[in-house]
Amino acid sequence: MNHMTQTDFMSWRMESDPILRSTIVAVALLDRPPDWPRFVEMMERGTQRMPALRRKVVTARFRPAPPRWMDDPDFDPSWHLRRLALPAGSGWSEVLDFARVCAMTAFDKERPLWEFTVLDGLDGGRAALVMKVHHSLTDGVGGMQITREIVDFSREGGRREVSPVGTPATPEGASSRFGGYRNSAIRLVGAPTALARQGIGLTRHPVGALRAGVAAVRSTMRLTRPVLSTLSPVMTERSTRRHLAVLDVPAQALDTAAATAGGSVNDAFLASVLLGMARYHRHHGSDVSRLRLTMPISLRTERDPVGGNRITLARLELPTDIDDPAELIRHVHAVVGRWRHEPAVSLSPVIAGALNLLPASVLGEMLAHVDFVASDVVGSPVRLFTAGAEILRFYAFSPTLGSAFNVTLLSHTSRYGVGVNADVVAVPDLDELIRSLVDGFRAVLTLCPDDVDTTVVPGPDVDRRPPTDPAVATDFRTSVADGDDRADHGRDTHPSRHT
Repeated sequence: MNHMTQTDFMSWRMESDPILRSTIVAVALLDRPPDWPRFVEMMERGTQRMPALRRKVVTARFRPAPPRWMDDPDFDPSWHLRRLALPAGSGWSEVLDFARVCAMTAFDKERPLWEFTVLDGLDGGRAALVMKVHHSLTDGVGGMQITREIVDFSREGGRREVSPVGTPATPEGASSRFGGYRNSAIRLVGAPTALARQGIGLTRHPVGALRAGVAAVRSTMRLTRPVLSTLSPVMTERSTRRHLAVLDVPAQALDTAAATAGGSVNDAFLASVLLGMARYHRHHGSDVSRLRLTMPISLRTERDPVGGNRITLARLELPTDIDDPAELIRHVHAVVGRWRHEPAVSLSPVIAGALNLLPASVLGEMLAHVDFVASDVVGSPVRLFTAGAEILRFYAFSPTLGSAFNVTLLSHTSRYGVGVNADVVAVPDLDELIRSLVDGFRAVLTLCPDDVDTTVVPGPDVDRRPPTDPAVATDFRTSVADGDDRADHGRDTHPSRHT
C-alpha cells in the first residue's frame, strides 16, 4: 500500500507530456454557500477517514520502482481548501472558466494531489464546489467512494465515523525501500507465466493452456498497439488548452431507452455520443463511418481499498454510420461486451508494470490519435449535502488523455450530468459540439414512451428535482455505511460496468 500501483504509476508518468496530463475536475452546483467552519471541519474528518488525502508522492531514485505514498509532514488543510467570491452577477460560465483553469494547471507535487475550492456569489444565492484531484489518487468509482466520506444526507448533517478506512503509511526502511523494486521484478518475470495461465492450467490441459496463452498475447497486442492516426478527419490537432461544457439528461429516460433497445445505460450513453459525433462531422462537411475511443474499464473489486486507480484503458472502434438508435445500442453492446472479456483486461496490472519499464513516449503513442474518451460513473440516487448546502447538480470533467475531448456521464438523483472536457484546438467550436451531443441524446431518447420526460438541456437544469423515494435513500445510506459500491438506482452493477 506504500507504493503506487502500476496503473497509478502509468498515469503519473504520462505527465511528461502535458497533453496527457491526468487531472480530474468535478463541479458540484450548490443551492447556497456551505457553512465555511463546518465545511473545514467536514473535510478534516474526511482526511482522517481517507489517509491518502494526507499523503504526497515521493519519486523513487531509480526505476523501475514506482513512487511511494508518504504522509506529508507539512500537510496543511488550509492550502488544499480555498474559498473565493465571484464578481457580482456571475453565473455558470464563470464557474466553468474557473474549472477550466484548474484542469489546465499542474499540481504542486510536493503536496497531496487534491484541491477543493468553494465559489461564492453565483446568481440566485447559489455557490459551486470545484474539486480537483490527480488521476493517480483515484479513478471515477474511487472518487465517488471518497465523496461519500465528505457529504451528509440531510441539511443538518450528523455525526460520522472518523476511524481511518485506509492503511497507514509506514516509514521507509530498507525492506520497504526495495519492496517496490522487488514487486516490479516479480511482475515483469511473472508476465509470461500470467499470460500462459489464462483460463486453463498448464499441467492438466497443455493444449488448452497454449491456446489461452496465444489468445492472451494477441489480446495484449490489441490493448497496447500504438495508434498512428485519427479516424476523425476533423478533430486532428492537439494542444494543452481546454474548454468545458455540460448538459443534463433525465435518468429515467436514458435508462428506459437502454432497456428498450436491450442494452445497458453505458451502451445508450455511447450510442448518444456516436450519433452526436456523426452530426458534428456532417456539420463540418465530412461523413465518417467509425471513430476510435478510449473507454476506461473498472477492475475494482470489493477487496480493493477505497480510492486508488483501478481501471484499464480499452481502445475500441465504434460506428457512426448507424442511424437507428436501437440498432446502434445493440451494436455497441456487442462490441463493448467483447472488450470486457478480453484476456488482457484482467492482465492490465501486469501489462502496466511492463509498459512502465519503457520510455513514457510509448504510452503517448498508445493514446495519441484516439478520437475521444467516454467515461460512465455511478453517482448518488439520493440528495446529498455539504456543510448545510445541497448539491443540486454534479459534473465530472475527466482528462482527455491525448484525445480531442472527454465526455463523462455522472448520475446524481434523477439526472445524468454530462461533462465535456475538450481540446480547444481539436474542437474550436465547442457550442457546435454540444448541440450535436444534445441531438444525439435526443435521438436515443426517442425510444422512450410519450409519458417519459426526455428533456435534454445544455447546461445545468436546476428546476427539475422530484422528491427522493425514502426507501431508496435508506438503502443508499446503508450501502455507504457498509462500503458497498453497488447503490446505483437500479443500474447495472457489474464491476466492469462503471469507470
